[in-house]
Amino acid sequence: MPEVTLSAGTIEYEDTAHGETAAGETAAGEPRERPTLVLLHGLTMDSSVWHEVVADLGPGFRCVRPTLPLGAHRIPMRDGADLTLRGMALLVGEFLEALDLRDVTLVLNDWGGAQVLLSQGRPEVVARVGRLVLTACEAFDNYPPGLPGRLVAAACRAPATVRLMMEGLRFRALRRAPGGWGWMSRRPVPGAMMDAWFTPGRVDPLVRRDLAAYVLSVPDRATLLRYADGMRTFDRPVLVVWAKEDRLMPRAHGPRLAALFPDARLVELDDTYTLIPIDQPHRLAELLRDFTAGRTAGRTRG
Repeated sequence: MPEVTLSAGTIEYEDTAHGETAAGETAAGEPRERPTLVLLHGLTMDSSVWHEVVADLGPGFRCVRPTLPLGAHRIPMRDGADLTLRGMALLVGEFLEALDLRDVTLVLNDWGGAQVLLSQGRPEVVARVGRLVLTACEAFDNYPPGLPGRLVAAACRAPATVRLMMEGLRFRALRRAPGGWGWMSRRPVPGAMMDAWFTPGRVDPLVRRDLAAYVLSVPDRATLLRYADGMRTFDRPVLVVWAKEDRLMPRAHGPRLAALFPDARLVELDDTYTLIPIDQPHRLAELLRDFTAGRTAGRTRG
């Protein structure tokens, strides 16, 4: 898996253009003119949450998926790294710069930290984002989200309890328990995928340290709302995709987010919870395809 070294440490990522030349051509010299999507995941997950979406989009898109240090990363960050909400958001900007990604469609699911990039990032970094897709993610003062977020935050207050939580996630009953990860998707996440998510935090105390550093850094409500209000300056196209039945992200946050931006559209989906890339991967891929082609119309769709 490719890696890139940033200020906080080494980040692993997947890139469907891996193996192509820097000029955007294949090894045979064929041109690759296609949209670039940077797809971001949530807490205690990795980039695999996007697997089916990326497969559906196919070779017509360059899909870049970093595994952020949010608890499922395999390489611990440097001691003393800035893993606050703001620091993590700015790390996304560093990632865009390090890979020299431009005119990207930045796609968020579950985690909302990259929204902070829009209000806190340097203008030349924010300029690399050509489009934004907010897919059932944290917003406003909903950090970490809902009851599952509060449970993770409570566990992270002591090394022993966060370790106990990660050990417990070896078992299916806890993974699908009401009020926990079972509220994140209508359909069970494949066991092997969850194994990959939870193993790093179970076996490596430094990964647990990084997770706790992030979770316990969430600022007060006034600061979170200030970050959200600062997103109004983003004047490029925005697509908000929200789950009508979501138990973590309030349904009202979808239209509220769309109203923040001068050029935003809202799509609300049935039969899905927070993890839309797991519950509705093909519908989400269709929406991304239309959005990057400029074909998404109307304020709401089912």
